[in-house]
Amino acid sequence: MGATGLSDLPLEPAPPEEPPEPGVVVLGRFQPVHKGHALMIQAADVWRTENASGEGLIIAIGSSNQPPSIRNPWSSEERSAMLRAWLDSSGIEATIVAIPDIEDPPKWVAHAEKYHGSAGSIFTTDVGTAELYESSGWPVIMGELEHRDSYEGWRVRATAQMLSTVYDEDAVRSVMVASVPDEVVSHMLEEGSLGRLAFMGEGGEPVG
Repeated sequence: MGATGLSDLPLEPAPPEEPPEPGVVVLGRFQPVHKGHALMIQAADVWRTENASGEGLIIAIGSSNQPPSIRNPWSSEERSAMLRAWLDSSGIEATIVAIPDIEDPPKWVAHAEKYHGSAGSIFTTDVGTAELYESSGWPVIMGELEHRDSYEGWRVRATAQMLSTVYDEDAVRSVMVASVPDEVVSHMLEEGSLGRLAFMGEGGEPVG
């Protein structure tokens, strides 16, 4: 979602001419897709199947307009490909949309609806997200946080950065699969998605 200092960022991508039909929305940054995300998406799909089987699952990737940084190493297109690699292996059907950040949290939901469609319902484990959507009239389903300490995005990125100069793929895989689905690790290794993290330390110097 939006954060401070984003007013100069372009709204990319532009909203689709026709957003998806109302569905069950899962919102995240997915930097990268980790096992916490996988658990949340699986839980959302189970809830959808049991309670809203006529609606689709919509995965919304936030921060699509953020410039590359250690907090945002991968583009929305790359994150979409990570998601697709995992979804295909899991047999879960979903529509994936990318949403740019804005600098106005009270207007976030109206902004996001242009991309992921109108209510719907949202499945989330984040209290702030739940409050924003609930105040905009969305039904909110709160999922349970599982293994939060292990699956926090910053921890996963820190591990990936430490491995970014390791060229033994088996060694990288053995560490990464503790927090990232195997299909996503395979995709990242095939695409060479980890090496850039070596140059995202302070001052642009490679990490040790």
